[in-house]
Amino acid sequence: MSFHIVGKKVRLSRILPDGKAVVFAFDHGLEHGPQDFPPWHIDPKTILSKVVEAGVDAIMLLPGMAKQTYEVWAGKTALIVKVTGKSVLRPKEQQLVQSPVGVVEEAVALGADGVAATVYWGSPQEDTMLQIWTEVAFTAETYGLPVLQLAYPRGPTIPNRYDVEIVRYATRAAVEVGADLIKTYYTGSKETFAEVVKAAGGVPVLMSGGAKAPKPIDFLRVVKNVMEAGARGVVVGRNIFQSKDPKGMAKAILAIVHEGLEPEEALKYVHE
Repeated sequence: MSFHIVGKKVRLSRILPDGKAVVFAFDHGLEHGPQDFPPWHIDPKTILSKVVEAGVDAIMLLPGMAKQTYEVWAGKTALIVKVTGKSVLRPKEQQLVQSPVGVVEEAVALGADGVAATVYWGSPQEDTMLQIWTEVAFTAETYGLPVLQLAYPRGPTIPNRYDVEIVRYATRAAVEVGADLIKTYYTGSKETFAEVVKAAGGVPVLMSGGAKAPKPIDFLRVVKNVMEAGARGVVVGRNIFQSKDPKGMAKAILAIVHEGLEPEEALKYVHE
């Protein structure tokens, strides 16, 4: 077995310690701007300290944020470095493309366990993102780094990005271009998300957490649904960092993903 295959297996075992993972997504400062963060979490080290202490399996950061906060996470959780992004300040016609914001070599230098890149399947700029993805995936392979694709169907021909047939397509497309892990949209039910998982053919599917749910129990029920559908975990940002008890919310999600707790039971960790 070659060195890079061994390296990828070792790093995947850190991200998915028991074959499952709760990943804290924290790329919103670029993607949405600081208005996404409540005042008590505007300092990135504050929220990262809480989620790392809660025991999340991995954190997903952009290269600059990983560099700024390494004292908080180093040696305590797995790191996935996201190397594409965009701002909401762009013109509307450029909102359906992500640009390079880092390179795989930076992730290696930072001690990352994986890299991540977004493809908006169905975007008019899909070709641009696939060129970026191909370079990232090829380089990551040579270093033994697993690659997480944020497989998001978005574009003028897609009226409903959460439609199961659309999400299944994006998920399968991610497999076809070499994703080792796939983050994608929840399709609204356990039954439909099971079809998404099947389309991945064994590649681990992680649900995208999306916007903050009205109540913690609402989101916890979604987490339970996707796990029962065969997902391998979740990638969550706003439903943790916009919570008044992010540490408790992270613990509740971890309990459902790793221990199979019912949402009502896991809610005991959350004190909002």
